[in-house]
Amino acid sequence: MSNKPVKLETLLSFLRAAIDHFPDQRTGNNTTYSMQDIGMAAFSVFYTQNPSFLAHQKAMRQRTGRDNTQTIFGIQQIPSDNHIRDMLDPVAPSYLSQVFDNVFETLKTQNLLSPMLWYRDNLAMAFDGTYHFSSKKIHCPNCSTTMRKDGSVTYHHSAITPVIVNPAHNVAISLAPEFVVPQDGSDKQDCETNAAKRWLEKHGDKFRKIAVTILGDDLYCRQPMCRLVLSKGFNFLFVCKPDSHKSLYRWVELLEQHGDLNQFVITRWNGKQREIYTYKYANDVPLRDTEDALTVNWMELTISKEDGQVLYKNAFATNFKITDHNVEILVAGGRSRWKVENENNNTLKTKGYNLEHNYGHGKQHLSSLLVAFNLLAFLFHTVLEWTDQDYQRLRKILPSRKTFFDDLRALTRYICFDSWQHLLDFMLKGLTRAAPG
Repeated sequence: MSNKPVKLETLLSFLRAAIDHFPDQRTGNNTTYSMQDIGMAAFSVFYTQNPSFLAHQKAMRQRTGRDNTQTIFGIQQIPSDNHIRDMLDPVAPSYLSQVFDNVFETLKTQNLLSPMLWYRDNLAMAFDGTYHFSSKKIHCPNCSTTMRKDGSVTYHHSAITPVIVNPAHNVAISLAPEFVVPQDGSDKQDCETNAAKRWLEKHGDKFRKIAVTILGDDLYCRQPMCRLVLSKGFNFLFVCKPDSHKSLYRWVELLEQHGDLNQFVITRWNGKQREIYTYKYANDVPLRDTEDALTVNWMELTISKEDGQVLYKNAFATNFKITDHNVEILVAGGRSRWKVENENNNTLKTKGYNLEHNYGHGKQHLSSLLVAFNLLAFLFHTVLEWTDQDYQRLRKILPSRKTFFDDLRALTRYICFDSWQHLLDFMLKGLTRAAPG
């Protein structure tokens, strides 16, 4: 999409700079391996989607004197898995936040985010929480807990994973995560909405010069969250369900009864049958039943067949003024919130990144730090596919993510490449020769 590719070496330089600031617990004989080697070794496993990557590269180095950890990731000595876990356990995932920021700034300054701009040149940021660890035995001080009816306790970790999305593109550009962890001085367990509020407080000011719309499910459609979003200079577009917004929906019902609810219908052909899109909307309705209630603008889309069967129905609340001219694009923006699940969380869990796999839990931050490494690996691949023409060509030939990483794992196990670009060139050359015609 761009003539200004972002290369892997640039992305890795951001990560190396962050690792330079990791707390260093090495003492005595533990100083054999540098923190750079330890951090990059952990990242390389997620980037290649290969839990055995380090073991294979150790064997290659013993045979040939060089390997892909050295040539691609700049790792001078390969530490053991246990040593990596021990040294990284004290490192909070916040140490990697700057890497996400640097990637975003690079995309912005090189004008690579333009295709992601949405309504009124807003960037749409979708918020969602996702679980990445659960166990009835393994736990640490940063675990959340759930008491079961049978008296047992389940320990788990979760995080907010904000991403930039656009209804027109099947891509999700990851931003720094915020983890759900017990908060100092609080008797209550942490939760998704509190984590989202912390994210806005920590990162909101970085985006003040950009038009941003926060997307989220019904959990976010509450007055404190809406006001916080507005205070940061952002817009909001949240799912708004009847069960949790009874007062708002009473207003909508009254407007409809008096013929004051705006409505129009569009019929579309989906390639097989006609679908009827019914839009309803109302401006300046109170979000809740209090004197200080924030007024929001409400809209609803119902998609049905000609026989009346409902295929889809959902409603949203936003601060954007709704008209006949913008309701379709606003609803499309609200519906794109699912991309944080499908293009981001689902990909991380089921398409090779194995987000929910326990690579190591530790006693402090290890579990969350490894998730942050995993998110960075996904972000790096996303950016390369978004901006690098060689990577784009390769993924067009190998559209299956599974096939791409299967080939990557096999090639790096048996061949040492001089660089990431050398690996891309090798794959492109071989696949182009093998292509019919």
